[in-house]
Amino acid sequence: MTKSIYFLCSGNACRSQIAEGYAKQYLPNWDVQSAGVRVDGLNPWAVKTMAEDGVDISQQYSKLIDQDFLDQATVVVTLCGEARDKCIIPQSTRWLHWPINDPALATGNDEEIAAAFRDSREDIKQRIIQLAAYVKKQSK
Repeated sequence: MTKSIYFLCSGNACRSQIAEGYAKQYLPNWDVQSAGVRVDGLNPWAVKTMAEDGVDISQQYSKLIDQDFLDQATVVVTLCGEARDKCIIPQSTRWLHWPINDPALATGNDEEIAAAFRDSREDIKQRIIQLAAYVKKQSK
């Protein structure tokens, strides 16, 4: 049975999209998806920031939470308080909460906004690398 991971945040525009992109790279044998409490559209800064690190998320798109996928997911990761508070996650599901700063709220010039996206990207990347190492260790 294929293991699955579901990344959830507010609008499925930035954080969960970044997480999906990295998880597809670091958890290649998993069914990886992301979604939001609402659909805000894929943020172009997220696409640009991921491309800087060699990950193409340009074909991903913003989706609403699919309760069926959520109910069957091996692991659910909420990336913000809104997703944590609004999602009904089954007791049997491994649930992780990663409170990542929302880079879409960044203000300032382009470099300041880009820096906020890079900070969130790196935070998410490190957590996914750690999760992938843990999963690999557990499967031995």
